[in-house]
Amino acid sequence: MKRTLIAAALAIAAISSAHAASIAGLKNTGIGASGSLDSNYKLTAASSDSTITATKPTISFDNQWPITPWMTNASSSASKWITPTASQSQSFDASSAGTYTYSLSFDLTGYNAASAAFTGRLAADNSVTVLLNNHNIGSATGFTDWTSFAASSNFVAGVNKLDFVVSNWAQNGGNPTGLRVEFASSSVAAAVPEPETYAMLLSGMALMGFVARRRKAA
Repeated sequence: MKRTLIAAALAIAAISSAHAASIAGLKNTGIGASGSLDSNYKLTAASSDSTITATKPTISFDNQWPITPWMTNASSSASKWITPTASQSQSFDASSAGTYTYSLSFDLTGYNAASAAFTGRLAADNSVTVLLNNHNIGSATGFTDWTSFAASSNFVAGVNKLDFVVSNWAQNGGNPTGLRVEFASSSVAAAVPEPETYAMLLSGMALMGFVARRRKAA
């Protein structure tokens, strides 16, 4: 019986120790071939002087304007710029600012959402606000350097949504827009089992102990 109780305690301890994992759905921008669509992000655009029909952004080419003045897509980079159309140099928003929302979803089903956290960095032409499930978690302005962002709260069980809301300021000509995001770290703990799970485990262990005693007595 003593051995059975020890085994039960060890099993409960193993279940209770929530193993930390990275958040699989957090994807950098521009994963894939230049000129192809970034399948990880959904694009919603409200441009003042053109209609954007694409629902997925396009991954930029390394050696085409506006790279530079945008930060370069070095071959060793973990991310690339993404843009609203296949023409990354296309000029938008001549008369008033346009809004381009790049959305990324990730699923925390089976994990403890309250334990989730991540860090990253981003840049945008011209500015960007980051929303996690509609909560503001950061902002940045500029395309020549990185700005850090992070979250350790406002996660929910199941599907979560990150929105990168880019504002492209009005300019009559030579006015492209884009976004670049890199995640540096992320973690989330496995969900803690319900009390019923512990009860079932203990009942099973007790039954095993009873059977073992009967066999020993026989």
